[in-house]
Amino acid sequence: MLTYLLRRSWQMLPTLLGVVLLVFVLFNWVGGDPAYILAGKMSDAASIENIRRQLGVDQPWYVQLGIFLKQVARFDFGQSWATGEAVSDIIASRLGPSLTVLVPLTVLETVLGIALALAVAFLRGSLTDRVLMLACTVGMSISILVYIIVFQYWLAYRAGLFPVQGWGAGLPDNLRFAALPILIGLAVSLAPTLRLYRSFMLDETGQDYVRTARAKGLSERRVMWVHVLRNAAIPIITHVMAGLPAMLIGAFLLERFFGIPGIGREVILAVERSDFPVIKAITVYVAVATMVFNLLADLLYQAVDPRIQLK
Repeated sequence: MLTYLLRRSWQMLPTLLGVVLLVFVLFNWVGGDPAYILAGKMSDAASIENIRRQLGVDQPWYVQLGIFLKQVARFDFGQSWATGEAVSDIIASRLGPSLTVLVPLTVLETVLGIALALAVAFLRGSLTDRVLMLACTVGMSISILVYIIVFQYWLAYRAGLFPVQGWGAGLPDNLRFAALPILIGLAVSLAPTLRLYRSFMLDETGQDYVRTARAKGLSERRVMWVHVLRNAAIPIITHVMAGLPAMLIGAFLLERFFGIPGIGREVILAVERSDFPVIKAITVYVAVATMVFNLLADLLYQAVDPRIQLK
């Protein structure tokens, strides 16, 4: 196991280097000169040159690349161009609110998706199965903006069941503000998750080992919950682990509409301010998180099925 972890960690380095080079090229040569953006339309050449010198973008490209590589190696991306705060402090302060929403949302989505997928797979072809699949199709065709506006208006503003928007100072208060965004995220994500997990379950129900288990006289409940679920867990783990890093950025609409100071909202603010250090840092962090979660998924595969050999 230790040899496998060391080998996978070593294999991550070329991938991370490729991400760093791509980010550097996009921001330094495709993104334009940030000095012109930060200086504004009414600036003169001297002001622009002074800003370029302060930002360090007046140096040769290989010097800038070397600085960027050192920042990535130390996970220290300097200061925000917009606020002057340390980028690491900004990301650390925004991570908590994002996780307060995303962790319960991911757990609820996965647990409910698995339970409902097992139920509809057991009832395949029945009226219940068809009604649920029709409801999923309708739910997937509705924009998340519609969910946000409708839920925010009726459940928060009219019914007063949840705060309309805002964020608290402690975890209990924050959970109260996060309840409605979690509910909206669950309403949006559960339909595609259920359809996907249902297909995983149905793929397994047609396998020989399922027919053998039924021939041995095992109850249908045991066949579904023990045999089918164990083998369907492999693609489910892949789906969950692959989606976790992207959810940090993908939740920006929820964070923006509900005033949650999370990572997604910070990305939008950084783009609006042309705050390149923050955008670069979040891009690198998401790439690293993706590689780490892929490694964790491989370890979970073997935990679910010890017959899987890690290579």
